[in-house]
Amino acid sequence: MKPNIRIGYGVDVHQLAVGYPLWIGGTQLEAPFGAVGHSDADVLLHAICDALLGALALRDIGFHFSDQDPQYKGIDSKILLKRVFELIQQQGYGIINIDATVILETPKVNPHIPAMQQIIADILQVEIEDISIKATTHEKVDSFGEKRAIKAYAVALLYKL
Repeated sequence: MKPNIRIGYGVDVHQLAVGYPLWIGGTQLEAPFGAVGHSDADVLLHAICDALLGALALRDIGFHFSDQDPQYKGIDSKILLKRVFELIQQQGYGIINIDATVILETPKVNPHIPAMQQIIADILQVEIEDISIKATTHEKVDSFGEKRAIKAYAVALLYKL
């Protein structure tokens, strides 16, 4: 008999460009550039969505919210995360914890982590200590270090209700 826990992994990358807002973890950060995408391009929430979906073999965020569908143009990724959470609940699962890392050279993400944790915890109906967010740079190496891109990784652990 299989144990009643499931793990999922997610990753997301977006190009950075002037003229776009920078949304990370449901929080808008002040920056002279932002992430380019069909939605609000929140890499952290997208990676978390993919981790949650992956844990239950429900494909990926693009399958559920196509970038070819105009209804998702500019959509707030907090809405997408809420919808993914509803799918998880429909499958009879709850969230044990999420661990995520954001890769961005600048601006600094660390001062915003508590607000991001609270936003995500509220949407996913878990305690703030169940949401781990870390931030790192790419030491000025490649597109991430050169401030041309942003990336996030996430892992989600789920349990059968």
